[in-house]
Amino acid sequence: MYRRAFFYCMAKVTKGAESKAPKATGKPTKAVGEVDEKDELAEFKAARKAEEEEGISRVIRDVTARKAATASSVSLENFDWDAFDRKGFGEGYSKNDRDSLEKLYSGGATSVNEGEVVKGLVVGINDRDVILNIGFKSDGLVPLAEFKDIADLKIGDEVDLFIEERENPMGQLILSRRKAKLVKGWQYVQEALDKDTVIEGFVKRRTKGGLIVDVYGIEAFLPGSQIDVKPIRDFDIYVNKSIEVKVVKINYTNDNVVVSHKVLIEKDIEQQKAAILTNLEKGQVLEGVIKNMTNFGVFIDLGGVDGLLHITDISWGRINHPEELLKLDQTVKVVVLDFDEDKKRISLGMKQLTPHPWDSLAAEITVGSKVKGRVVNVADYGAFLEIMPGVEGLIHVSEMSWSQHLRNPQDFIKVGDEREAVVLTIDRDERKMSLGLKQLTEDPWTRQEVLSKYAVGTRHTGVVRNLTNFGLFIELEEGIDGLVHVSDLSWTRKVKHPSEFTKVGEKLEVVVLELDAANRRLALSHKHLEENPWDTFETIFTVGSVHKCTVISKNDKGASLELPYGIEGFCSVKNLAKADNGKAEVGESLDFKVLEFSKDDRRILLSHKATWSTEEEKPAAQQPKKKAAAPKGKTIDKINQESEKSTLGDLEALSALKEKMSASKQAASGEAKPE
Repeated sequence: MYRRAFFYCMAKVTKGAESKAPKATGKPTKAVGEVDEKDELAEFKAARKAEEEEGISRVIRDVTARKAATASSVSLENFDWDAFDRKGFGEGYSKNDRDSLEKLYSGGATSVNEGEVVKGLVVGINDRDVILNIGFKSDGLVPLAEFKDIADLKIGDEVDLFIEERENPMGQLILSRRKAKLVKGWQYVQEALDKDTVIEGFVKRRTKGGLIVDVYGIEAFLPGSQIDVKPIRDFDIYVNKSIEVKVVKINYTNDNVVVSHKVLIEKDIEQQKAAILTNLEKGQVLEGVIKNMTNFGVFIDLGGVDGLLHITDISWGRINHPEELLKLDQTVKVVVLDFDEDKKRISLGMKQLTPHPWDSLAAEITVGSKVKGRVVNVADYGAFLEIMPGVEGLIHVSEMSWSQHLRNPQDFIKVGDEREAVVLTIDRDERKMSLGLKQLTEDPWTRQEVLSKYAVGTRHTGVVRNLTNFGLFIELEEGIDGLVHVSDLSWTRKVKHPSEFTKVGEKLEVVVLELDAANRRLALSHKHLEENPWDTFETIFTVGSVHKCTVISKNDKGASLELPYGIEGFCSVKNLAKADNGKAEVGESLDFKVLEFSKDDRRILLSHKATWSTEEEKPAAQQPKKKAAAPKGKTIDKINQESEKSTLGDLEALSALKEKMSASKQAASGEAKPE
């Protein structure tokens, strides 16, 4: 309707000007039937006059009002509206009046483009929408929900709007304030990044690793490490609060904005840090806040600079973890122990602020006194007993039991045990103390019944505790140990190492050969549980007798043979020869002839070759043995008499043993009993 009114006005102005111009002479007359343009215009005017007189004036006044409201640059102060209405829609007006009217119409409808952000004026508000005028030919509607951040929105307010569509299929102007905020927001964010300015955001919620901050309508990410210079453990305290930040990164591809609050305080912290480091000195007492806790200590914020409080400097007593005494964010007082200016490392202490417990240790605690405490540590060499926080004594493993064999301290004691001990040594200057557990019980070697209980010839059963090259140690009871020499393990077997005969932890029956209570020594034997069978073997394995033997091992010198009754003999290499020029092999059983028998050395030399060859075999010459020196106070003759007397007295027992072993041999081989 605006366009139709404009052109109608232009036609009126043009027609008025033509009517005032002088008519030319000699103008041809109108032909019959020709339509006069003036009559046509008059007819149109007559038909539309009533409507246009009322409409045009209203339209122009409405356009003027809208233009004035939107701060139009067209000035209409001198326009004579009464004359305009009275003269018939502009008849008789000058060119200036017509130009003013053209400007009025052209300024009343603004040219807009889709995707632009423009200013809009609130001209109406209802329950659902806000009516906005942007100077276009029609007003736009925006949902009221997009203005919820403006609590007191009213008519006449000016807001930013985004033009989505100039005219949709329904002919409506489509606007959006939400998109306008986003476009403007990205502009403000980019400007804040370029100028490094501080902006204010609103923390909407927390997320994994940080916070989501609303900045100019854009959701920006604030990493947890960029919230503060100290670690933040509870992000929820920042939610629904405003916070000042700086933009540090923009990623338009992913619509991602990263902001930081930490950079705002780092500058101030650097100044505080420089001031602290300048005035720092050993022995200085400072106050700080625990910012981090580890198993080896805690890190304390001293106001811009961190210091390490080691776990050993927290308390005079022994603790397993700092959390036993301290908590995160706790304010504590500490003393500077050391400071490395180059590495900017500060070592702190807290126990140094209190007196050492050794200074208040009771004077009644002396050598021999009994003390009670708690086991705080167990090592391979012993355990530490804490008498009071900061005062500990070492219980060496050798002082835990009267047993001579050192074992793992954990076999006796465990961390956390409440124990009583005896003070063995104490040095208050060096702050050292040694304790003992076995002293709480009587030394078994000092008991009166030891001499009778472990007399020579008595039999006992003990546990093998240790093996050596020369023998093994057996524990008969706690604190009473004895040695079994390797030669006293068996009468018949040649044992090279005790591990061939028994194992640690096994029980073994022994007989006491010697007792020395003063030196805490016991000589034990396992083979003496039985009588010496070599006296009987001497009558069985006589020189020249032939026996069935089995080759059990061979070496360069010869072979070891297993004889009847489980004893062993030896055969040289050349005596292993067979009649067919072969050699006896391991596992083969053959007849062997006794070449030599030595009861004292428990040695039997044999030969297979002698069983089929007539060549006389002779054993290797033996070095004569030195006679043993007679014990003090006895002569050799007297010893021989005693030995002979003992032999004659035991003749009956030896004869019985001989008969028993002969019967066993006969049952095994089926041979007749030797005479």
